[in-house]
Amino acid sequence: MQNRPLLISPSILAADFAKLGEEVRAIEAGGADWVHIDVMDGHFVPNISFGFPVMQSLRPHTKLPFDVHLMVAPVDPYLAQFAAAGADIITVHAEAGPHLHRSLQAIRALGKKAGVSLNPGTPVSVLENVIDQLDLILIMTVNPGFGGQSFIPSMLEKIRQARALIGGRAIDLEVDGGVSEKNAGEIHRAGANVLVAGSAIFRGVHAQQIRAIRSAAMITV
Repeated sequence: MQNRPLLISPSILAADFAKLGEEVRAIEAGGADWVHIDVMDGHFVPNISFGFPVMQSLRPHTKLPFDVHLMVAPVDPYLAQFAAAGADIITVHAEAGPHLHRSLQAIRALGKKAGVSLNPGTPVSVLENVIDQLDLILIMTVNPGFGGQSFIPSMLEKIRQARALIGGRAIDLEVDGGVSEKNAGEIHRAGANVLVAGSAIFRGVHAQQIRAIRSAAMITV
């Protein structure tokens, strides 16, 4: 059973790009714990979002941790730039480079927390030999590349598998993809303690949506 605090990390991929600074300030005021930043390269995933200059421009607008999800391959050449731009947590995909252990070492050498993201088709077993290099595991519950997709229900079992692998280690288990107040409870009960939500938060009044997801996640059955 997990022993980590419940955290909400709104994904600014769903924010209004014309006023990102204002949007980030709004989610902080609304009770967000982290800011989730999805970086897409048009190669590893079929979409392009934004890079480290945009992230760097947002850094003065909030004191919240920047939870940076790099959907980039190869990823190693860019780690130092994202660290310098203000990332607090840097998460890479298991397939984003030839040497996952080396990538995690590089992130930690930059003084940042290190995470690994698993696509729906990537098994939890790939983490077994790097588990002690991790601060975070990110389970993708949609195929990465686009916001607004529906949660894949079979990923609940994968969340349970990741939680079992973590055991008593101080590792956050994050879920991204189709998260809303409708499924936050079952996701949290499966073992996730960090919930990423994009459209579910930015479609309405940010504070209300954050509260709704947090409240739903805390309901036990």
